[in-house]
Amino acid sequence: MTAQRTPIRPNRRRHRAAGMGAILVLGLALAACSPPPPKVQPDRPVEELYNTGVNLLERNETARAVQFFEEVERQHPYSAWANKAILMAAYVRYRTQKFDEAIIGLDRFIRLHPGSREVAYAYYLRALCYYEQINDIVRDQHATTKAEEALNEVIRRFPNSQYANDAKLKLDLTHDQLAGKEMNIGRWYQARGEHQAAINRFNRVIKDYQTTSHIPEALHRLTESYLALGLKEEAKRTAAVLGHNFPGSEWYIDSYSLLTGKTVRRGVEETERPGWFSRTWNSVF
Repeated sequence: MTAQRTPIRPNRRRHRAAGMGAILVLGLALAACSPPPPKVQPDRPVEELYNTGVNLLERNETARAVQFFEEVERQHPYSAWANKAILMAAYVRYRTQKFDEAIIGLDRFIRLHPGSREVAYAYYLRALCYYEQINDIVRDQHATTKAEEALNEVIRRFPNSQYANDAKLKLDLTHDQLAGKEMNIGRWYQARGEHQAAINRFNRVIKDYQTTSHIPEALHRLTESYLALGLKEEAKRTAAVLGHNFPGSEWYIDSYSLLTGKTVRRGVEETERPGWFSRTWNSVF
């Protein structure tokens, strides 16, 4: 007689959301305490194969767990268990950071079972596979771009799901990463004296990533680059936007000092700076 058993969550805290989804899938399993399972043999009952895979996953024997989930589909391709086994094999590969293999399995699940109750989780886990591959901003951001696309797809297809809520949070971090990459390139151009190229990068941050933490610096760097090109009016307009939206930031103070030639910090000339920026803002807009 088998008994209902709840599978464990992933150990990594940053994969809490993924673990929640995996529990929804794993919760369908019926598992029993047993000694280490024998090697896969043909013509075994589908429940036995699937539950053996779950038990192996709980013991962190991930390679063998995948073997049993794949055997579910091979021996019982038309069963409901086969659909779940495809998803579980992909989850195990995600958990062991075999992201490319996991994505292949998830794409296959989505293609074969677009109407499944677990398809939202499949899209979400696919997005996480890209998200976990995001590199430092000095490196290539292909995975970040793919993560952005995949997270947006989760939000678009399943707007009222728990996965959409988490995807929105991760999307904000993804945008911040992409903005950081643009800022890094812009600063590089600026250091080389290629100010027009730098301006293009900083403007892209302001246009495409308005909710990120990089906007104050982007406005300040624009002010610097405009002044370096002798475009003082453009520099004033940019500084006015910075002062209007981020009046308490260090970038605001630095831009003011750059345009006026006065070295000021907090508490010094406080009454003068807002007045100057307000007049500039009003004259521009």
